[in-house]
Amino acid sequence: MEPPTSSKLNSRKRRKDGSGPNGATELDGIPPKMSRRSLGLREPAPFSDEVEIDYSKPYIRVTYEEAMRGTPWDRPVRVYADGIFDLFHSGHARALMQAKNLFPNTYLIVGVCSDELTHNFKGFTVMNENERYDAVQHCRYVDEVVRNAPWTLTPEFLAEHRIDFVAHDDIPYSSAGSDDVYKHIKEAGMFAPTQRTEGISTSDIITRIVRDYDVYARRNLQRGYTAKELNVSFINEKKYHLQERVDKVKKRVKDVEEKSKEFVQKVEEKSIDLIQKWEEKSREFIGNFLEMFGPEGALKHMLKEGKGRMLQAISPKQSPSSSPTHDRSPSPSFRWPFSTKTPPSSPANRSRNESAVTYDISEDEED
Repeated sequence: MEPPTSSKLNSRKRRKDGSGPNGATELDGIPPKMSRRSLGLREPAPFSDEVEIDYSKPYIRVTYEEAMRGTPWDRPVRVYADGIFDLFHSGHARALMQAKNLFPNTYLIVGVCSDELTHNFKGFTVMNENERYDAVQHCRYVDEVVRNAPWTLTPEFLAEHRIDFVAHDDIPYSSAGSDDVYKHIKEAGMFAPTQRTEGISTSDIITRIVRDYDVYARRNLQRGYTAKELNVSFINEKKYHLQERVDKVKKRVKDVEEKSKEFVQKVEEKSIDLIQKWEEKSREFIGNFLEMFGPEGALKHMLKEGKGRMLQAISPKQSPSSSPTHDRSPSPSFRWPFSTKTPPSSPANRSRNESAVTYDISEDEED
């Protein structure tokens, strides 16, 4: 029976926008939290030539139904996945995770092609074969690594490693003069499709580096690599150093601008606070001034009150009309010193003075 198509697989497909934790999409859902415990392995996966296989037991492939139902613990479903795995990234890890979770009891064997095969059929790699072997060995989903894996799977290779199913994405892989190198595996019912992780691949990573070549060249020059190691010409080396100095100056200018903006903002805030306080104090001062010196201010009332008291103190009190009148005693006459003339007097006093004068004269005459 044919295995299910890729649409039926419970895969975690990451889109280019990469929303969600660890690249999970809305369709994946948020996985439940797990208790804190160690799930990792302590040692890397062994190579196939280091694993002993009991060839005394006959090699009988399990069917897809048997694999889905679950096999005994000592007879896991042996799934094979191959690739170049250059610049090992999360897309590779996700593909191997899907292959590991195809069946309840899965033993995952991963084949890594050598440099010679890869350079002949696909192109030059960034990492050499030993680096790529080591990267796959340390993936947590891998149980065994096959070095120098074949480009096209043969029945002899499948029987030697006792492979039950081959996992790969179901896009036809045209190479080595074939429209699809997995065509015979699909026809034999041994193909288990997986999903590619969109948005990341080895070619995408190399494209980023090539596109921003100057940035990464300058970065490595700063880290101590020589122009010869980076295959950079003398002129480009000087250009990169000059660009680095210009960038430093730009960064300093930007920092100064940001600091000046912060300073201006603080000054504006303080000036606004001072203006607000000044307005409050001025309003308070004007209110107090008007309260004291305004048309109806306290000073006007004080002046009115003081004026009334002064008038009351200066003006004599009028005697009541019913009280009896008393003759005032005449004030004594005042004579100016060294003068025989007397000051002018009132008519009443004048008559009295005349009588006094006549009296005085009569006395002189008698003398």
